[in-house]
Amino acid sequence: MGDETHDPETLAFYDRDAAAYAGRRLPKISQRLTDFLAAVPAGAHVLDLGCGGGQDSEVMLAEGFEVTPLDGSRGLAEIASARLGRPVRVQLFEDIEDEAAFEGIWANASLLHVPTAGLVRVLARVRRALRPGGIFHATYKAGEGGGRDTLGRYFNFPSEAALRAAYEQAGPWAALEIHQGPGRSYEQEERTWLQVTVVRPA
Repeated sequence: MGDETHDPETLAFYDRDAAAYAGRRLPKISQRLTDFLAAVPAGAHVLDLGCGGGQDSEVMLAEGFEVTPLDGSRGLAEIASARLGRPVRVQLFEDIEDEAAFEGIWANASLLHVPTAGLVRVLARVRRALRPGGIFHATYKAGEGGGRDTLGRYFNFPSEAALRAAYEQAGPWAALEIHQGPGRSYEQEERTWLQVTVVRPA
């Protein structure tokens, strides 16, 4: 694959197809995002990890939260920056150096691209960036191990047990919940998604 913590082919896809990906029609706000924002303190500082086109950051800013949007794709970051009217941090997940900086971390359909071999390392960095008592929510496509979709993007496709083990290795956590639910992929394929919410110990 070339790198244990990110997949160059996937990053190239998002740079190349940034306009189409960011321009797709999405619900204004998902129930998951509504629940996440209700769980973090009002006005909290939230890291939008893998912000894509900036749609979720836009909602969070409108709701009065302090938001740091971040994406590994320069093409997507440019589009999100134009949408939000502010800079978007361009950074690979494994390069995050923040320590106890965020009360909430929102990783919607982003960490699912981290190669399985590097997921624990990336989760440990994300955990370090979270303040004690902070909430971290991420979503993954369920499966039985890494592979590529029809667009050439890499996904780690974890089982619930494998995902729980990865988080526990990166932990400890005060709470760790995993829920399964149906959803669609970018290419409109029906998939089972794993929704993970963890809390860093206070």
